[in-house]
Amino acid sequence: MRRTFNSKLYASILASAVFFGPAASAEKLSGTECLAPAGAGGGWDFTCRVPAAQLMQKLDLIDGSMKVVNMSGSGGGKAFSHVVTTRNTDTRLIVAASAATATRLAQKVYGDYKADDVRWVGALGMDYGVIVVAMDSPYKTLDDLVQQFKSNPRKAPIVGGSSVGGWDHIKALLIAKEAGIENLRSITYIPFDNGGKAMLEVVSGRAAAFTGDASEVLGQLQAGEVRVLAVLSDNRIPALGDAMTAKEQGYDVVGGNWRAFYAPAGISDDAYDYWVSAVKTVADSPEWTELREKNGLAEFTSFGKDFDAFVRKQIANVAEISRELGVSK
Repeated sequence: MRRTFNSKLYASILASAVFFGPAASAEKLSGTECLAPAGAGGGWDFTCRVPAAQLMQKLDLIDGSMKVVNMSGSGGGKAFSHVVTTRNTDTRLIVAASAATATRLAQKVYGDYKADDVRWVGALGMDYGVIVVAMDSPYKTLDDLVQQFKSNPRKAPIVGGSSVGGWDHIKALLIAKEAGIENLRSITYIPFDNGGKAMLEVVSGRAAAFTGDASEVLGQLQAGEVRVLAVLSDNRIPALGDAMTAKEQGYDVVGGNWRAFYAPAGISDDAYDYWVSAVKTVADSPEWTELREKNGLAEFTSFGKDFDAFVRKQIANVAEISRELGVSK
């Protein structure tokens, strides 16, 4: 019997939030570092630079400044491997993570690495998905793009900052599936190491559309270079102006990419609690609320053991969903 894909169930899994109380206080760490598993300009880079490097210093949660290091490759796999094999006991290190990280673990993009190989610290925002085209694109609405997918999908290649079968790819496939397109493999998806590079393909006219997250498109949107065809959220996002949701246009698809951190698996419980407490303090601060909203992120929090359980559940569900969509065995 053919199984029915439940997009609403998937959306509820992604949007659920849990809470964790403050961790025990500890002496502030110095010489801290945040590793962004991609190049500059994407969501992981933002997660390291704003809530971590900028606000942890401003809120006096760390001693001195935090170094941000970009390490692109294999959709975050190079950084994940680096942490596991080289930095396993580095208490001064945290790493930007997202729903894309869980997706790649679920689909074995990172090889034999699994959730147990790191410690999941906490999430502090939800970056909802967007479908974006160049300002001069012939596709004026989401329906226009979907009709092209149906008639001649090769003429409408889409790009994103995740691997084939990754989270950005899946978001576009959810739209296609909702539109009744059965052959999802007919849609051309071209992966890039980060959203910034992928966006250039759309602005330059080499690709029809970009599938990514709200925070990744604000610069080009404000510069008048792109137009948002659809936001994959329940409600419109103020930072994106009058951009309509997919649901408003008849496509019942919601897809959020949580923004979070993990730490090396070999650190002590005290060090882990330190980072959990720091991330929770940032998430609860008015400074982060202002910056989160300004950058198009919705409220979402989950910390410590609860976040660890959340990530593991999502990995299991994404593995199943990926098989249903035909993007993973």
